[in-house]
Formats: sequence, structure tokens, C-alpha cells
Amino acid sequence: MSDYYADLGVTHAATEEEIKRAYRKLARKLHPDVNPDAGAGEQFKTVSQAYDVLSDPEKKRAYDMGADPYGGAGAAGSGQGFNFNDVMDAFFGGGAAGTQRGPRSRAQRGQDALVRLDIDLSKAVFGSDEDLTIDTAVGCNTCKGSGSQPGTGTVTCSVCNGAGQVQSVQRSFLGQVMTSRPCGNCQGYGTVIQHPCFECSGQGRVRTRRTLKIRVPAGVDTGTRIQLAGEGEVGPGAGPAADLYVEVNVRPHGIYSRRGDDLHCTVELPMTAAALGTTVSLATFDGDRDLVVTPGTQPGEIHTLRSLGVTHLRGGGRGDLIVHSNVQTPTHLTEEQGQLLRDLATLRGEERPEGRLAPLEKGLMGKLRDAFMGK
Repeated sequence: MSDYYADLGVTHAATEEEIKRAYRKLARKLHPDVNPDAGAGEQFKTVSQAYDVLSDPEKKRAYDMGADPYGGAGAAGSGQGFNFNDVMDAFFGGGAAGTQRGPRSRAQRGQDALVRLDIDLSKAVFGSDEDLTIDTAVGCNTCKGSGSQPGTGTVTCSVCNGAGQVQSVQRSFLGQVMTSRPCGNCQGYGTVIQHPCFECSGQGRVRTRRTLKIRVPAGVDTGTRIQLAGEGEVGPGAGPAADLYVEVNVRPHGIYSRRGDDLHCTVELPMTAAALGTTVSLATFDGDRDLVVTPGTQPGEIHTLRSLGVTHLRGGGRGDLIVHSNVQTPTHLTEEQGQLLRDLATLRGEERPEGRLAPLEKGLMGKLRDAFMGK
């Protein structure tokens, strides 16, 4: 009879964990998929059989007493079956890929959800409280999430006897290999619902429409996502609720456009108002504000109204309101209006003005270069 302790390289006083650890180490070294050496397969069979005996309390007790651990069914090297999950343990630290030992719970976490919320620009500036209506899954009130009709329950699966797994034995070059898979009768739960709830059809949850109160913080922009923990759908079996993500979409405004946290708008000025100066009342998100247009305002000139823009999403303060001037030149003049302009041109010596080329406005780098050169 083989010395199984020597095969695994452990002492007779080795604990169950030490035996398992020694087997994992050798299996990672000797498995034919990893080690192509000709003798690796036989060595792997030897340590697998040793582990099969020493990891089983009954077989280990019989072996320590000098008896055949297989009760005469075969001697060492006969290729008796071992659990394929223990081989996978050596490589992945757990059961075979895609399997789960023991029955799984019917209660599972729900799926996260993403919904869109459209708001006006004014609400992005200051923030707002919104009502959000969503269609989602909630726990079934009829069965309280059990999935069974009231007064009934689940019964142990007759196929897997509550284990949630069924095992099968197959022959391979390693001998008899035992594999496990979820039970098809109970889908791995270990129990069967004999009388499913009429309301939720055994799911433990139903779909419904509900309305949430949501606080939209000031400063949000299109694409900003707000996480509402635990407000997503309830999982099967009335499992934990997932999270709800709200993606904000800010509708375009008819007057103001947003660039970062600044707001921009354009004010149209008659030629006379731009020349003489005036005061324009602007309807801002903070109420009416007076904009003083200085005499001689040119087309494209900007005026800045501080702290009338969008609230910073992180940190205090707000952006600015940038007002762009658009000077309107009259296109249709009456005879009297035309004569007045001609009189003005005479007074200004502009009866026959000669156009002249103006120098190009230098950019930032050009201005910095001139400053550096002392120009």
C-alpha cells in the first residue's frame, strides 16, 4: 500500500488544512495541463489518490489502522474517483469554474438602473427638487418575497436532496473524475416552490410605477449622473434593491447659453444707442438687472456681470454673465432720416470717408511676445 503521507509530503499529524494546502501545491505543479513531462500524469494520479484518502475522515481512519481505505474495491493506483472540484481548488482557490457549492439563495440583488431627467437651465443654475416617476421592481406584498402562495412554502428538492448540485462521474486518463453542476430540477436552490404566488409567479417581486423625490444640486450639467443608493429595482426573491442612476439633461435656453459655469447672451443695440450710450434692462435668472452701455460701444464688445452665472457644482460661488453687443446698422431709411445722417456726416467731416486697413488684432501669444520684447 502506498504511503499517502509521503506522497503529499506531510506528516501523520498534519491537519486537514495542511493536507489540502500540500495537495494544491503539488496539483499546480503536476497537472498535465500545466506540466508536459511524461511522468507528470502518473504523479498527479498518485497525489490525487493520496488526497482522496487523507481528505476523507472515514478513508483516513481506515488507512491509519492499516486497512484498505477503499474496502477492497481497489489497491493503490487503481484509479478510484476523486472530486474534480478539488482539482479546480488547486488552480482557482474555489470550486470548478461556473459552479457553486451548496444551494444558492433565492434572494439576489437587483440590477442597477439608469434613467434620464430633463430640466430647464434655471434649475441647473440654482438646483431644484424634482418628482421622478419610474417603472421598477418592488417586493411582492402578497407572498412577502417568498414566491409561494400564502400558507404554503418550499419543499426540499427530490433530485439533489437540498444540495442544489448534482454530481456525475466520468472516466478519463486520470481515472474516475467527479464533476458537479447546478441541479436542473431546482435550478440550484435546493428547494422547489410547489405553489407559486399568483401575483409574482414565484419571483418574489412585481413591477410597478412609483414616484421619487430627488434633489438636483445646483451646478449640474448635461451628462451629470446622480446616484440614488437602494432606489433601484428589488432583486429576485425580494433581494436587496440596487442603485438608481439619474442622468441629467439640461434643455437649451432661448436666450442664454452655457460655457462652463458662465452664461452668455447677446443684446442688440441700435446704432444710435451704441453711439450715445444707454441703459438696457436684462431679464436674468436673478431678476431684472440694468446693463450700462457706454457711449461708443462697438459691435462684439462684451460686458461682464459678475456672479450671475451658474452655481459651481463643487465649492462656493457662481460663474459670470457675459453680455455680447450686437450693433444694428439701419438698412431702410426714410428721406428725412437719410438727410439727418448726411448732415451728421458733414459735421464729422465724413462726407466722403476713405476706408483704411486696420492692423490685425494680436492674439495672446503676440501680446506676450511684444511685452517681452519691450514693444
